[in-house]
Amino acid sequence: MSGAVEAKLAELGLTLPGVVPPLAAYQPAVQSGVYVFTAGQLPMVDGKLPLTGKVGAEVTAEEAKDLARICALNALAAVKSVAGDLDRIARVVKVVGFVASASDFTGQPGVLNGASELLGAALGDKGVHARSAVGVAVLPLDAPVEVEIQVELTGV
Repeated sequence: MSGAVEAKLAELGLTLPGVVPPLAAYQPAVQSGVYVFTAGQLPMVDGKLPLTGKVGAEVTAEEAKDLARICALNALAAVKSVAGDLDRIARVVKVVGFVASASDFTGQPGVLNGASELLGAALGDKGVHARSAVGVAVLPLDAPVEVEIQVELTGV
């Protein structure tokens, strides 16, 4: 099933990927009442990370911003896997992003704008959210970025 949100993604030149399989003992997304919580989503494309390393060293801030956008797209796929239709999203409540950062890198909020801007473009006002952008030493598989989202659904 595809609706207005997926049509908007198509206008942006994007297609919703399949759900990224878990790397360990967890589910990509779970629903509790009217909320869907995703696990942290890495910027996997066709089962692989396009880039690895620390932002501000091996990966530029602009590259990382693009990766954060991929993470958000993967998070939307995880939401759809439990909600059935992205048009059921009443709003994105919270985005949490982790940036594997070189010791002197302080541009985490700019990197996470990649995820926030994608959610806004795809969902309009429903994509406006609270957010945390956290610098960390390392992420799974040496990924530069990881993003998780929390959404509220309608019709529950």
